[in-house]
Amino acid sequence: MALTFSKQLQNYQNIIEKALDGLLPEQDCPQKEGIDAMRYSLLGGGKRIRAILVLEFARIFGVPQDQAMPFVAAVEMIHAYSLIHDDLPCMDNDDFRRGKPSCHKQFSEASAVLAGDGLLTHAFLAALQGGLQSGVSPERVAEAAAVLAEAAGIDGMLGGQVIDLAIEGKQVEAGLHQKMCSLKTGALIKASCLMGCILGGASGQDKKISEEYAEKIGLSFQIIDDILDCTGQQEILGKPIGSDEGQHKTTYVTLYGLEAAKKMSQKLSEEALLCLERLPLPDRFLFELTDMLLKRQF
Repeated sequence: MALTFSKQLQNYQNIIEKALDGLLPEQDCPQKEGIDAMRYSLLGGGKRIRAILVLEFARIFGVPQDQAMPFVAAVEMIHAYSLIHDDLPCMDNDDFRRGKPSCHKQFSEASAVLAGDGLLTHAFLAALQGGLQSGVSPERVAEAAAVLAEAAGIDGMLGGQVIDLAIEGKQVEAGLHQKMCSLKTGALIKASCLMGCILGGASGQDKKISEEYAEKIGLSFQIIDDILDCTGQQEILGKPIGSDEGQHKTTYVTLYGLEAAKKMSQKLSEEALLCLERLPLPDRFLFELTDMLLKRQF
């Protein structure tokens, strides 16, 4: 009997949480505070969308879960590190994340910086060592890790954050803003989909379609984030509402208005669904996940 979408989603989340917990075991050692800070942020909840995309695209192209899990863990570690650093006083200066104190508030600013550095480093240990140990070919391990590294670096997420800081409080034209979003938010989402394709030896055409799908949902995801910063509820989002406005940030809402931003997100999601029609999907899970992302309230 086929699993319902909600059951399959919950199964994925449970598998991901267990794997992450096992990769950073609690230890009584001189560097315990660093490990505790890393675990605090990595295991602090979240939607696990990037990790689920790795698992799902790997499943589409016939990759066993145990071979995908090292890359699942890696992308979640990189995402967690980015959130730790985003929340720092020198960046967005947010005191709460996922409904609890940010890493630098729970520990210290220095511990938070080191925890982020530790997660970024550990991500590639997990991907490279874990991928090889699980039986993935060295060539595919290297290609998937390279895609993740590019997505995390100056031509990806890190570069998007550089642009974000540079344009804060300034008038920004729409093209540069979209470039920033495609890097800061979209790059890691795209890498998540592509890593699953790479591990499964997907064709060039299927990779191209998967990349197009990821670009659509990455931008839609950011637009909805911008909308929720205006309209969401703090107790649901787990972080302060209105922080973008308080920091004078350019968002899709400030550029286009709330209703136009909603229509843009809807259109991107519809285009993403059309991409899925062209992939050899085993069931409707990705369709329902895409629809869920459009309608999310957190």
